[in-house]
Amino acid sequence: MKAGIVGATGYGGIELLRLLTNHPQVEAITLYSSSQAGEKFDDIYPQFQGSESYVLQDLVPEKMREDLDVVFLATPSGVSSKLTPQLQGGHAIVIDLSGDLRINDPESYEQWYKKEAAPEETLEKAVYGLPEWNQERIQEADLIANPGCYPTATLLGLGPVIKEGLAKPDSIVIDAKSGVSGAGKNPNPITHFAHAQENFQIYKVNQHQHIPEIEQQLSIWDDQMGAVTFSTHLVPMTRGIMATIYLHLKEEMSEEDLRQKFKSYYEAQPFVRIREPGGFPCTKDVYGSNYCDIGLTIDARTKRVTIVSVIDNLMKGAASQAVQNMNLVFQYEQRTGLAPLPVYP
Repeated sequence: MKAGIVGATGYGGIELLRLLTNHPQVEAITLYSSSQAGEKFDDIYPQFQGSESYVLQDLVPEKMREDLDVVFLATPSGVSSKLTPQLQGGHAIVIDLSGDLRINDPESYEQWYKKEAAPEETLEKAVYGLPEWNQERIQEADLIANPGCYPTATLLGLGPVIKEGLAKPDSIVIDAKSGVSGAGKNPNPITHFAHAQENFQIYKVNQHQHIPEIEQQLSIWDDQMGAVTFSTHLVPMTRGIMATIYLHLKEEMSEEDLRQKFKSYYEAQPFVRIREPGGFPCTKDVYGSNYCDIGLTIDARTKRVTIVSVIDNLMKGAASQAVQNMNLVFQYEQRTGLAPLPVYP
């Protein structure tokens, strides 16, 4: 296979290159950059010295869509909405890691992202790439909207209870935290070391662009679902996401029955691991991997369910999930080219 990465110098692009380099079905990788074309990749990132020498290429969509089998768009929001239509209609499958194709409604996208939406015909063709819940459609897709990092952790944590219609729709509160790499490579005031180090900060209160993505998928699973409370916090660590989810059930059930529902939904999914009673995951448990680890409990006193879902935001929240989607499209085993175990410590 021949793969291309657009936005190769960002954090997501770097992880894609690392993963694709070790993928047994990928024989050639081309790296693209609109701002650094002509530069050698290992001059920018010396940790790649000793591997194949890559020179960043200019974007030529007409050539890329015919010469490549798959194109990964690891670009900021607002870029792929314009680039994707130029890549469609050729030989290449397109997997977009930005938020441009995840929201079905153009007006909603423009409201939350403050950018012009992709053409409606492009949005209509994009398949939401959450493999554990949308596998059949992904396998038939030629345009995939890779989910956001926060939505991946949140939706995997909520999927079984919403799909079964167990949760009271107005009771859901999602308290999420991320490492600073989730903000991308370009620095900004809140990710500056002097500000982020030894600090804990809530941000984008009631304004986070992942809110409509989460609500959209929840309403697909259960049309009674409405708005949810979703808060995000910056943690002074490099990578990792923890989504702590609170909700009330419509009817009482035992914690073990609820855990068994999670296990039955995810038993065939190689990258979701459900903890045993009393066990809750931490971000180090999935570091550098494509795993999502989930722990849950029901408070007998308040009758409130607590679900804890953790992922690596650069992996299951971005690059490795994109490779998992590629594997599904090309009918490879889902784990192909993905590290079997997390990195620890």
